[in-house]
Amino acid sequence: MGISLISINRKPLFPIKNNLMPITNSEFPITNSQLLITNQLINYTLHLADNTLILAQQNSEWCGHGPILEQDIAITNISLDLLGQARNFYQYAAELINQSTSQPINLLTSQPATEDTLAYLRDNREFRNCLLVEQENGDWAKTILRQFVFSNYQYLLYEKMQDSKDEALRAIAEKALKEVIYHLKWSSEWVIRLGDGTEESNQRINKAVIELWPYVDELFINAAYESALISNNISVDVASLKNLWMQKTKEIFAEATLGIPENIFAHKGGKQGMHTERLGYILAEMQFLQRAYPNSVW
Repeated sequence: MGISLISINRKPLFPIKNNLMPITNSEFPITNSQLLITNQLINYTLHLADNTLILAQQNSEWCGHGPILEQDIAITNISLDLLGQARNFYQYAAELINQSTSQPINLLTSQPATEDTLAYLRDNREFRNCLLVEQENGDWAKTILRQFVFSNYQYLLYEKMQDSKDEALRAIAEKALKEVIYHLKWSSEWVIRLGDGTEESNQRINKAVIELWPYVDELFINAAYESALISNNISVDVASLKNLWMQKTKEIFAEATLGIPENIFAHKGGKQGMHTERLGYILAEMQFLQRAYPNSVW
């Protein structure tokens, strides 16, 4: 059973204070550059939200199925942390959309955008998450490795995002970084435990490395909306994170007696809305209630 976001009139956690927002007053016409930056910021914020929502939804499937009670609770709490991050990003994206005169997101509704409409009323081609987070859970080793790869990346991302010119993104990153530090520590310890454990655990984590590695490079390839915001010091240049990410990965893999795959073909396209079949199944389950019974609330 997945996590639900259905809510009632939640108050946004991070009010917008962004000088790059388009001015709606007719005395001050909106320039094309302002409009472009706002649209790119909306896509960038949705990308950040989609990453965390989809991974939260995936991890939540382990609730009640973890190998031991303590770890069952741990991964469930990580899912809730990621869901909280997704909520903050969606709230911010919704405010940007509602205040913008150009709405690039097709919500299939005339109502104002909310965190729930953004999560529940977009189709898979409108999601901007990386392909990594939508890969199937598989066994415990594959879920652990996926979490390690993403948390290692996310730690570096949020650390840099604290220097963003955008006040809302800075606030979200600062709050989330405390959570991600734990996510990275927890998943790192499990990678070492599985890699340097039994023969079977080593085989399972090695199999996970082979299956997930083709989806790693996309994390460090800037999408157009990321590139457009780098010069304004709003987004993080993810390409600049790869060396530090690899350094940490090699450190953990060495302890886990794991090797780093080389010359692997990189799958990409998730950031542009081109996804694997798996995302369709994730959204079908997650969005069913809101699609079947529109505007449902608790």
